[in-house]
Order: sequence, then C-alpha cells, then structure tokens
Amino acid sequence: MPDYREMYGILFRATEQAINLLIAAQRRCEELFLDAEEPVIRLAEPPSRGDDGRPEEGE
Repeated sequence: MPDYREMYGILFRATEQAINLLIAAQRRCEELFLDAEEPVIRLAEPPSRGDDGRPEEGE
C-alpha cells in the first residue's frame, strides 16, 4: 500500500518551495521596477488649424 503520508509531505514541500520561488521573483521584479528611472514622456503638439477648422497647408 502506498505511503500517503510520505506522498503528501513530498507534494507539500514542493508546493511550498514553488510558492517561495514565485514570491522571491515577484519581489525582485518589484524592486527593479521601483529602482528604474522615470520615463520621459513628451506630448506631441496638435496640428495648427485654420479659421475653418481644417489643418493648415503643409501639415
């Protein structure tokens, strides 16, 4: 007869190791994100509009 207690223990320890590995990876990624420089965001100027609301020539 299989030793279910031993099998449960093996699966439980492996599950615990997998969870701890994922938590460590998530923490490391969060540290990298927080340590990263802020991106430079530049807004583009909207095209100039004439009196009739249409874009001006050349744009």
